[in-house]
Amino acid sequence: MIYLELFWSFFQIGLFSIGGGYAALPLIREQIVEKHDWLSMTAFADVVTIAEMTPGPIAINAATFVGTQVGGVAGSLVATLGCVLPSCVIVLLLAWLYRKYRSLTLMQGILSGLRPGVVGLIGAAGASIFALALWNGTPFSFSFSALEPVSIFLFAAALFALRKWNVNPIFAIFGAGAAGAVLFSLL
Repeated sequence: MIYLELFWSFFQIGLFSIGGGYAALPLIREQIVEKHDWLSMTAFADVVTIAEMTPGPIAINAATFVGTQVGGVAGSLVATLGCVLPSCVIVLLLAWLYRKYRSLTLMQGILSGLRPGVVGLIGAAGASIFALALWNGTPFSFSFSALEPVSIFLFAAALFALRKWNVNPIFAIFGAGAAGAVLFSLL
């Protein structure tokens, strides 16, 4: 039964995550944290971190990781297949439709209308992870006493390095991880 739940959950994520991996994050969070309680919000943030660091699309990496946590190797295969299958079918259908109707004004209007929705999904995912990182496991509490000073420092340092010196994001990730390992172990 768990395999069917994994497949169906990630099938829905794959079906409705228009706009790519970052747009899928709110859908993934809803399925694995809120609906099925497979992972905590803190573990979800760890999944997102691992999925961003590893090669490949975030949604597929998350499906593989969550599937492994919930149902072992078979669970990872089922969850990944559920995540990929809708995309394959939709892309084939959309490629056919776009090729046939690409010159229509209606098609251009549809594509223009989808862009703001995708940006909103990405913003929502970013805001929830941002709040989780800075408020140490209590997203959207916005209490100054719950702020995590080390996390704020690491965020500001990484943002500064990325903007001021145009540091490669991979170096920013590894640098923040190494600094976090040192600073959080000392506290």
